[in-house]
Amino acid sequence: MTQKSIATSDKLDGAVLKVAGVVVLGAIMSILDVTVVSVAVPTFQREFDATYAQVAWTMTAYTLALATVIPLSGWAADRFGTKRLYMVALALFTIASGLCATADSIEQLIGYRVLQGLGGGMLMPIGMTIMTRAAGPHRIGRLMAVLGIPMLLGPIGGPILGGWLIDTASWHWIFLINLPIGAVALVYAALALPKDAPEPSESFDFVGMLMLSPGLALFLYGISTLPETGTFTDPEVWAPMLVGGALVVAFVLYSFKPRHPLLDLRLFANRNLTIATITLFVFIIAFMGAGLLFPSYFVQVRGESTLTAGLLMAPQGLGAMVTMPVAGMLADKMPVGRTVPFALVLIAAGFFTFTQLDPDTSYVLLCGSLFVMGLGMGGTMMPLMTSALKTLSAHEVARGSTLVNILQQIGGSVGAAVMSVILTNELKGSQPIPGVTGPDGEPVTEAGLAVTLQQQPELAAKFPADPSLIDRGLDFAAGAFANTFWVAFALVLATFIPAVFLPRRREPSHLLDDEQGGSGPEKVPVLVH
Repeated sequence: MTQKSIATSDKLDGAVLKVAGVVVLGAIMSILDVTVVSVAVPTFQREFDATYAQVAWTMTAYTLALATVIPLSGWAADRFGTKRLYMVALALFTIASGLCATADSIEQLIGYRVLQGLGGGMLMPIGMTIMTRAAGPHRIGRLMAVLGIPMLLGPIGGPILGGWLIDTASWHWIFLINLPIGAVALVYAALALPKDAPEPSESFDFVGMLMLSPGLALFLYGISTLPETGTFTDPEVWAPMLVGGALVVAFVLYSFKPRHPLLDLRLFANRNLTIATITLFVFIIAFMGAGLLFPSYFVQVRGESTLTAGLLMAPQGLGAMVTMPVAGMLADKMPVGRTVPFALVLIAAGFFTFTQLDPDTSYVLLCGSLFVMGLGMGGTMMPLMTSALKTLSAHEVARGSTLVNILQQIGGSVGAAVMSVILTNELKGSQPIPGVTGPDGEPVTEAGLAVTLQQQPELAAKFPADPSLIDRGLDFAAGAFANTFWVAFALVLATFIPAVFLPRRREPSHLLDDEQGGSGPEKVPVLVH
């Protein structure tokens, strides 16, 4: 069956689902990897004798690599073909996963995570392009719900799998697990994906690349250094942010000149794409930034194992599992402006519980709140992506998905950095313990000692402390998490502002017309309201 006949059939038939299966398998690898590594942070600190700020770079380096390579995905998909490029990304991600397992130092691990990010950065945008072209506009919502499967398995399976592998085997296995999955995905992709139809006539925007990719990397590097320095005034923060921001601004001004820019900002003339991506960007900052803190609270304040912390995070994924398929079908039948605001209300309600944290907050309440947040997440992310891409022509889909993905990565990086800085600074306000210093010679605070002993109770003999001191430290640490979640809660509320402008009536889709030879890529009307 050709790609055109796949796109024009009425149902999600076997041919469409076969293509979707390839993309889902690759996305599972990429998303599981992020969530698995998030629960391994305390383990990396112990294994490599590193600080939290150093270990955080195992996630930051991955994100920086993603941000660098994602802008190339749109051009590369047209030039080399989606099947070929997707298989190269799979192979690079799989090989880098094996290298991560061999790391002997935190520096090596960070370096190998960069390689992983170069492969992982292409998996999602190219995968979304493959699926959108295969489905056609009338089924994008349902296909996006299928792509949502790894987004469900990530929050559910990632922390549980990571915790189990670390507790029963070693941290190396959180990377080695990708090797068999990657091998299967490569064979599956070779057999199932449609034959490529590259467009070699399109020129590559080298000037844009020299501005955008280094600009994004420098800007995100500056943001990601915030947790370590704790202030914007440090030159290591503001200098790369200033240079990177200047390069990005220069790219924005330049990008309207070439016929085929590296990142097609002309697509923002499409109102649906613009509103959907702004809403998604603000939401990602809040949700992804705070999402990294949930397992940290369970491990550091409540003293749970990584496996238990993973199990406690499962209700969030289960909630999304309930609403995501329904949201996907609704996105094909009604405007997202009528559904997304209600999903955001659920997310805000769940977030509010975490602003009231203390060392003894009921797990029933916390898990219930995570479930409610999952219900909201399932009704938010995929419908917003659907709205962003639905009114684009087939020729624009690769570049549109690139825009959506790069804003997601920037939002995730900004959110993680901001939440880490707030939490770190909150914890620094704890009372220092007289006469007790850490390995770096700095005074140990009550909260710092309490959190350390929760994770490593065997150190109690080395650092004897009054139980009341530990109680005060845990109270302070829980309060620090609660204050950080207040910021996330405020950002969730801010998401309602762009969400008000989401489309509330059905809009015509142009992807199918383009594929059938109707209007063509140059004649597709741009929606401006």
